[in-house]
Amino acid sequence: MVLFSQMLNNSPDLSDAIYRSKNIFANNLGSDIFWSGRNFVIPFFLIIDVLIICWRLIRRYRQMQLRHIINELHYIANGNYDYRIPFELRGDLSKVVDSINGLVDSTVAAIEDERAIEKSKDELITNVSHDIRTPLTSIIGYLGLIEDGQYQSPDEILKYTSIAYNKAKQMKSLVEDLFEYSKVRQPSVPVNTISFDMVQLLEQLAADFELEARKKNIQVLVETQEPQLIMDGDTEKLVRVFNNLITNAFKYGTDADKILIGIEKSKNEAIVTVKNNGKEIPREALDQLFDRFYRVDESRSQEISGTGLGLAIAQNIINLHGGYIYAQSNEEWTSFIIHLPLYKNQVKTLPDNH
Repeated sequence: MVLFSQMLNNSPDLSDAIYRSKNIFANNLGSDIFWSGRNFVIPFFLIIDVLIICWRLIRRYRQMQLRHIINELHYIANGNYDYRIPFELRGDLSKVVDSINGLVDSTVAAIEDERAIEKSKDELITNVSHDIRTPLTSIIGYLGLIEDGQYQSPDEILKYTSIAYNKAKQMKSLVEDLFEYSKVRQPSVPVNTISFDMVQLLEQLAADFELEARKKNIQVLVETQEPQLIMDGDTEKLVRVFNNLITNAFKYGTDADKILIGIEKSKNEAIVTVKNNGKEIPREALDQLFDRFYRVDESRSQEISGTGLGLAIAQNIINLHGGYIYAQSNEEWTSFIIHLPLYKNQVKTLPDNH
């Protein structure tokens, strides 16, 4: 007001113009020109008022929606992770609701994964403790008999020490399998890839098992139409896989008299099948074969030494090579089928039914 007053005092022409405008407005207050202008100006300002009121109402409604969303979020944060914000909105608030629900879903999934990991660790400790305690109890028991002099002859001493020795080897095998299992499950496991002939590798493995096969009256045969199959892989780890599969066929292939190792090439992958004609594995057990410590027949597995880690180790090694393994069983054959890419960094394609 001070600046405007000074401007009027310093500019007489402006003062006269304002005075004349006031007189013109007063003289035309009742004229048609004024009323025609009023008919335009008044609705114009009414529309502006309505728009402002609508804008304020929409803004207040959005604020109420935002407060409601915040209350729902606090409810979820109090531990109600199975609850989701149910109402649907439009615009940016809809994106906010979807983001919150997605965040809750991912949080619940992370919590479930953490619980599964903790449960898995507890099961691992329980199983390892049980499998170590059983042979350890036998070792302590038989050595205690020798320590207390509770034997009748040197032959009985040899019997006790032989049992203790075998139990100690069983414990050693378990510790080695645990070490191997934990090693291949690490995210940064080195894979020393070289080029090798898969046919030659498996024929050499079959020859290594020839003596044991002869003792058990089992034939170990390699069947292939390929004279050689050159591929990339870590031969040391792959030998561990096939050793486990053949050893399992000897141990658990009840009434088997043949172990066949088939090799074939299909496009850019090698398919290796290790199968035996022993007792059929129940359908419900096939999906659990690769779980650690799982054994199909617990009563039989107590008589036959084994850690239950062999197939879990095999599966992890095959995964490290970018392949996959699965099992099939019927009255004729129990087969373990391995698909391996021929070359390093080759993308694997897993069928829908496996």
